[in-house]
Amino acid sequence: MQERKTRNVGFVSTRIAGTDGVSLEIEKWATVLCRNQFNCFYFAGELDRDPQKSFLTEEAHFEHPDVAAITQRLFGVEQRPRAVTDEVHALTKRLKAKLYGFCDAFGIDLLVPENALTIPMNIPLGLALTEFIAETGISTIAHHHDFYWERDRFLINGCQDYLDQAFPPNLPPIRHVVINSLASKQLSYRRGLSNTIVPNVYDFANAPEVAGDACPIRSEIGFEGGDLFVLQPTRVVPRKWIERSIEVVRQLELTDPTLVISHAAGDEGQAYARTINEVAKNAGVKLAFIDHLIGGNAHTKRYALADAYQCADLVLYPSGYEGFGNAFLEAIYYKKPIVVNRYPIFIADIEPKGFDVIKIDGNVGSKTIDMIKRVLADRAHHKSMVEKNYELGKQYFSFEVLEKKLLGAIDTLGA
Repeated sequence: MQERKTRNVGFVSTRIAGTDGVSLEIEKWATVLCRNQFNCFYFAGELDRDPQKSFLTEEAHFEHPDVAAITQRLFGVEQRPRAVTDEVHALTKRLKAKLYGFCDAFGIDLLVPENALTIPMNIPLGLALTEFIAETGISTIAHHHDFYWERDRFLINGCQDYLDQAFPPNLPPIRHVVINSLASKQLSYRRGLSNTIVPNVYDFANAPEVAGDACPIRSEIGFEGGDLFVLQPTRVVPRKWIERSIEVVRQLELTDPTLVISHAAGDEGQAYARTINEVAKNAGVKLAFIDHLIGGNAHTKRYALADAYQCADLVLYPSGYEGFGNAFLEAIYYKKPIVVNRYPIFIADIEPKGFDVIKIDGNVGSKTIDMIKRVLADRAHHKSMVEKNYELGKQYFSFEVLEKKLLGAIDTLGA
């Protein structure tokens, strides 16, 4: 392995905590970097990492009152007041000073902005990062998960100049990494930026421990012994299309029809949560929300996300859009049968690999239900399906794939 000068890596995001996709991928990147003798440190507005390696900056969080007020006044309008511009500049200056403090405190020589230069949840943070990189020339790998042009709520705005400047910026020290082929094409087309595709991954080289029959989460949510544990492992936001999962559970005609949802609503408000509660009530399906039980690791909540997967009999992933599909890989890793809607990235980057899953194209029909019943009843078919999927996951979406691509990107920086 070639000798590298870079040793101290600084991850920067709005939030590095919990079970959202960005936080989970940061943990995977850090694991791969640390096993290659890098040291990893963290800068965000919310952190659940080692305090000795963390630099908490509350204004970095998209929910900080100052940031939320700015965001509210920049989107859904076509012009911004001068006072908002002044507020953006002031907060950008404060955040840039914090970035200097972070890099000085830990001797950072490689910066990894995680979605902070991608989706404008915190515009001052994106501007501060852009100015910091331009002023220092620090080697940077910008890891992009969700671009603003992929979200309707950002399309009407009074800050296109900021978006053009920093989401993402075009600067010599930056190598851009995206998580799917469609994003790669759009980034090249819209911004003229070359980039590397690094898919989401899982540690398939280390198989999960075989869980016993006991599943304490079942009793926590009132399940009886024979009840089917149907899991939707996503946040409660419209693009996750939870209505489809409710329809699956309804058509399965279970004794106690229940859909277990692992995550909370997150950054898009509570309106959709109220909607699906009404849909579920009308369908005669109970919703069991377990986000209060589930954390990124066993130190933050009573259970890890892994515990929910180990309990699941069936995983539903009916999203209309995903940046890649962490939940898909997790279901494959924990060897669970999965029902997946054919969202665009699945069609482009995952489906061609040959995974054996139950697919739907928008609507849930009797054929889907028949396929679910077969895989749940036929143990040989069940085993064949999940074992094949695990081997494909190991081949295409392993830590080893990440390691090769990530270290290659670092090498191009001469770091």
